[in-house]
Amino acid sequence: MPVELNHTIVAAHDQYVSARFLADLLGLQVGPPDGPFTPVVVANGVTLDYYDRALDDSELGPEITPQHYAFQVTDEEFDAILARIRAGNLPYWADPHHRTPGEIRTRGRSRAAYFEDPNGHNMEILTPS
Repeated sequence: MPVELNHTIVAAHDQYVSARFLADLLGLQVGPPDGPFTPVVVANGVTLDYYDRALDDSELGPEITPQHYAFQVTDEEFDAILARIRAGNLPYWADPHHRTPGEIRTRGRSRAAYFEDPNGHNMEILTPS
C-alpha cells in the first residue's frame, strides 16, 4: 500500500471557530466532532483535525506554534477563495513571510496567496503550475 497522509492535528484556541473559518474560505464542510477533534476534510481525503490547545493539560500549556498548511486548488477555486478573503477584508500576501501585502504570487501559470487563520497558522492557496 502506498504511503498517504491521512490527517493532521491543527492546534486552535477555539476549534469550532477555526474549522468553520477554513471551511468557509475554502468552500468545504466542517465534519461532525470526532472525539476531541473538529474535522475539515479536503478532496484527497486528508483531514485537518482542529483541537483546542487549551484542552491539552500537558506542561506546554495553551500556546500555539504557528504552522504552514498549503492547499492546491483549481484556478476557479483560487478566484473564489481570494474573493471570499477580500470580501472578509482579511489580509493576504504574495509570500510566506508576509512581506508583500495585498498581492498574489505568480510563477508561470501558477498563482499563490497566503493568509492567516484565527490562530496565526500560515495558510496558502496555490494553483498547479
